[in-house]
Amino acid sequence: MASNRQNPASVEAASSGEIAEKQGSLRSLRGQIDALRKQMAAAEGSRREAVDQLQEAERAISATQRQLYETASGTDRLRRRLDELEKQSSELGRVLGSQQEQLARLLHRQYLRGNPDPVRMFLNGDDPNQLARDLHYLETIGRARREILRDVEVTMQRQQALARETRQQAELLAASEARQREEHARLVEQRQQRQLALAKVSEQIAAQRREIGSLQRDEKRLAELVDRLSRLIAAQAGEARREAQRREQARHPAPMERAPASPTEPAAGEAGSAPPVPAGRGDEAAAIPGAGSLARLKGQLRLPTRGAVSNRFGATRQEGSTWKGLFILAGNGSEVRSIAAGRVVFAEWMRGFGNLLIVDHGSGYLSIYANNDSLLKNVGDAARSGEVIATVGNSGGNPESGLYFELRHQGRPLDPMAWVSTRQ
Repeated sequence: MASNRQNPASVEAASSGEIAEKQGSLRSLRGQIDALRKQMAAAEGSRREAVDQLQEAERAISATQRQLYETASGTDRLRRRLDELEKQSSELGRVLGSQQEQLARLLHRQYLRGNPDPVRMFLNGDDPNQLARDLHYLETIGRARREILRDVEVTMQRQQALARETRQQAELLAASEARQREEHARLVEQRQQRQLALAKVSEQIAAQRREIGSLQRDEKRLAELVDRLSRLIAAQAGEARREAQRREQARHPAPMERAPASPTEPAAGEAGSAPPVPAGRGDEAAAIPGAGSLARLKGQLRLPTRGAVSNRFGATRQEGSTWKGLFILAGNGSEVRSIAAGRVVFAEWMRGFGNLLIVDHGSGYLSIYANNDSLLKNVGDAARSGEVIATVGNSGGNPESGLYFELRHQGRPLDPMAWVSTRQ
């Protein structure tokens, strides 16, 4: 009678295909999240720069407003000074008018008296006393005229000086106020522009955060699904192994208890063949070159390419997470070598990682090579220790040319530098 039980091998193959598809989607999601976090880090940097610029502009505006206030105070003082100068000028005008009137009266009086010659008056035999009085009068008038003329000259000079000072102060005031108004208007415009830029960057960051939250929720759901599928595959594989053992026992039943074996016959349990090995374990070393040997190579590995190491394992990233690997700065086209023997299990472009290649070294060890310019191996290819498997680039939107490298065991990231020999 035909069996209704589904073939465990076909179930496992179907589930393996499904989990491989889900794992690929999961890797793509994680790549998107990583790329978004990079964009957010850049946007956060732009936002901090915009905030710094806004802060600088507002400080400058505050300083300019303080200068405008001081200028306004100076303007009031200058206007009071100008009022004072105008009053002084008016007073000087009044004094000058009075002086001019005095001078006019003296000149008129002198004109009426004529301009007598003292020698001629003496020779004419005029009264000596009258002559002395007339001479004293003439001297007094002359001295008064000279003093008035000197005062008039001084007054006019003061008026001219006041007029010059008034014009200069007025020009300086107008120029200062114009400069301050222009600078204030320019800084206000800059602040408005920077506030708009800050609002735009803030909105971009908010949108990216919402998208990252959505992707992280997708990642969590998909990771849970992958975990359930993994447990299902493990359970089905275990059931398949137990079914195979039952069929094997049915074909070769255990012998009945009999008399002790002769000295030349091996006893039960001492046969030359080893006990059965569960499927999938005894074949791992044969399936992956060098499998099981990576753990023994700790401290002896070489970095996959030559260059300066940056962004070391465990360092804090801009968005708050930590680096799971390290970045090696290297020239475009430099050789990328496999750190140990293994088999390529992934060779494809991935968002955030560019041209990505993953090598399985057995026993749960994986080495990851990202941002490559070109991949020289395909999935399923064997990779010898030190063999060139890719070339360095900056794929995946990386601004710098170099190699992003990770080392993982059972999915857990390891510090690559702890596995590398200090003698390169």
